[in-house]
Parts: sequence; structure tokens; C-alpha cells
Amino acid sequence: MKLLFPHNPSEGLDAVLLNTAGGITGGDRFGIDVTVAAGTALTMTTQAAERAYRAQGAEVGQLVTRIQVKENARFNWLPQETILFEGSALARQLDIILETGARALVAEPLVIGRHAMGESLRRSSFHDRITISFGPEPLFIDVTELTGDITGHLSKPSIANGATAMALIVFVAPEAEGHLEPVRALLPETAGASLIGDKLLVARILAADSFELRKSLIPVLARLNGAALPRCWMT
Repeated sequence: MKLLFPHNPSEGLDAVLLNTAGGITGGDRFGIDVTVAAGTALTMTTQAAERAYRAQGAEVGQLVTRIQVKENARFNWLPQETILFEGSALARQLDIILETGARALVAEPLVIGRHAMGESLRRSSFHDRITISFGPEPLFIDVTELTGDITGHLSKPSIANGATAMALIVFVAPEAEGHLEPVRALLPETAGASLIGDKLLVARILAADSFELRKSLIPVLARLNGAALPRCWMT
């Protein structure tokens, strides 16, 4: 993996993750460990959509990301989509630890096969765990487990009604409550947003494909970020 640091005219640093392997497959092990210094601002994204390819045998690709956000710092985790391919096996973990006064904006977009190619996932597995805490105290824990016939599972009306793209958005900041109604106004009918406590806003989006997902996701992220998204999101 590599990190690119494009020119950013605004305050803060942009860091772009580049997976030089071209994707993740069974047996791969990726680890990212970041500290955001006190009083600074960091936005991390990816150069392109990440791809989880077919795994061999029982091998599982693993991606573990640990972020420590020091006092009064701002951290934006804004990767582009992760695309799951048939036969893929991916386990991800994202742990974010916030100190006093720290803020965080977290987005995780996920695409189940390429809709335009008519792809279905019948023998795949995806495990995702996200934890956000203030010091040792848990603030938000989310776990997603999809195995086997993922496309068939998501086709059920009571689950995703055939949606092949989805995103989780988490915003941790004292001003979170003020964003709730404006964010709801930006969301489609297949999405929702809630305030959990005083400083935690959580939204989920379901969409027919990645194009429809971006139409909803980008305006919400731009509002919560207070600025345009990194340039690689727009190319």
C-alpha cells in the first residue's frame, strides 16, 4: 500500500490510500495504523473503489484499520466503495478512538457485485466490524455479516428489496443534532438517519446500484464535512 498527499487548498491534510495490489483476495493481510495529532484535521480516502476478488479455498482477506484521534482533532474516514465479487471472502475491522473534543465523520459504502455487469454473489462472505469510542468507553459498535447467497438474501423485501449498494454514515460532533433534519431532507426513501445521544448521528442508505448510491451519499457527506469531498471522489 501507498499513501498519496494531494495538494489541499483548505486547512487540514488529505491522505489517499492506494492499494498497489489492485484489490484484496483470500490470504491478503492489510493493516493501517494512524494517529491524528491534537488540534489537526485529517481526511483519508482511497484513490478508487476497493475490490474484493475471488478467494482460494478457505482463505480470507483481512483489512484492519486503527485510528487514534487526539484532543480537539478532526478525522474524516471517506473511502470510496468496496466492491464484492463472486467468491470473495473479506473480513474488515475499523477501530476509531477519540480523545476529548475530537470529531469524526465515517462513511463505508459497499457494493454487492457490479450491477451493470449483471453480477450476483452466490458463494461469498463479508464480515465488517466498526467501533468508535471515547477513550475506553464504547460509543458506537456496528457489525455486518453476509455469507453464502448474498444476492438472494438482499433480494428479500424485508431485508434490502434487491438493493445492491449500501452505505453507513457516522458523524460524531457536538453539532450533530443540528444536521439531523437537513440530512434527512437529502436522503431517498430507502435511507434513514437518527440521532443517538447528543453527539452521534447515524445514517444508512440502500440503493439499486453504486451510481444511485453516490447521488445520495455525496451531498450528505459534503454537508457533514463542511466542504467538498476529496478530488478523487469526483473523477
